[in-house]
Amino acid sequence: MSHEKMNSTIEKIVVNIEKVMIGKRNVVELSLVALLAEGHVLLEDVPGVGKTMMVRALAKSVNANFRRIQFTPDLLPSDVTGVSIYNPKEMEFQFLPGPLMGNIILADEINRTSPKTQSALLEGMEEASITVDGVTHMLKKPFFVMATQNPIEYEGTYPLPEAQLDRFLLKMKMGYPDIAEEIEVLNRAQKAPPIEDLSPVIDLEGLLALQKEIKDVYVDDSIKRYIVDIVNRTRGHGNVYLGASPRGSISLMKAAQAYAHMYNRAYVLPDDIQYLAQFVLPHRLILKSEAKFEGITADDVVNQVVARIHVPVQRLVK
Repeated sequence: MSHEKMNSTIEKIVVNIEKVMIGKRNVVELSLVALLAEGHVLLEDVPGVGKTMMVRALAKSVNANFRRIQFTPDLLPSDVTGVSIYNPKEMEFQFLPGPLMGNIILADEINRTSPKTQSALLEGMEEASITVDGVTHMLKKPFFVMATQNPIEYEGTYPLPEAQLDRFLLKMKMGYPDIAEEIEVLNRAQKAPPIEDLSPVIDLEGLLALQKEIKDVYVDDSIKRYIVDIVNRTRGHGNVYLGASPRGSISLMKAAQAYAHMYNRAYVLPDDIQYLAQFVLPHRLILKSEAKFEGITADDVVNQVVARIHVPVQRLVK
């Protein structure tokens, strides 16, 4: 986490969310990084740690249309995308939009549903559109998905394949609060739920303007080379069966641009890459079975790779 001064607008959003979220500032910041970079987030955690509350607070803070999809084994793709129904009065089919047609979507327990329904969501994430009965419908802008999944060792789950995990800009865990934070959770639970009292900090036009500003953050050629070196090294690592794709390189650069802008910088630093690599890259790796058997994780591999690669030190400002 950076000690620099945060962009005033983004700081207001963070402070607003922290009115209902306790002790999870890094998760809030990283979620905003993904939103600003026009990416999506995968949260892997146990139920009851505040994931829904955080996404609702984020949606309220930017005055966005919030939709929640509870994934279950019997959920159909049309339950996510919407369905065309014949209207005999008009003598034509009418499209009834599903929950995917919102701005900020909480896709809860995505690994509880079938791969076919998962792919309906992931198509929307990738293409910013959905196809129903041969007709393509563009999704609203901004469009942001926060998907949650139970830890893979839970029974009755359908783990997301690597190609689909690759579509999430960031993957992170929220974790349990510490004792002081959990006592504060109890104190707040005694009162009326503060989520209902949250007011927007910016509107959707303001958010879209922020997303546009991210693209102007300067990325020096030495930083691009640093990103590619890190990603390329994951492909040849002895414990890795399949390394990160070029989408991983793009995601790391976009996340770094958003993070730099969040802290009022017009340029990306190597520190941004080092910090964000641990959230952008591990879920894109497939480890060899012997590495898993030895207890080695994808996080370990990414940390090793980052530690071994020379950090660029030349001037980074145009």
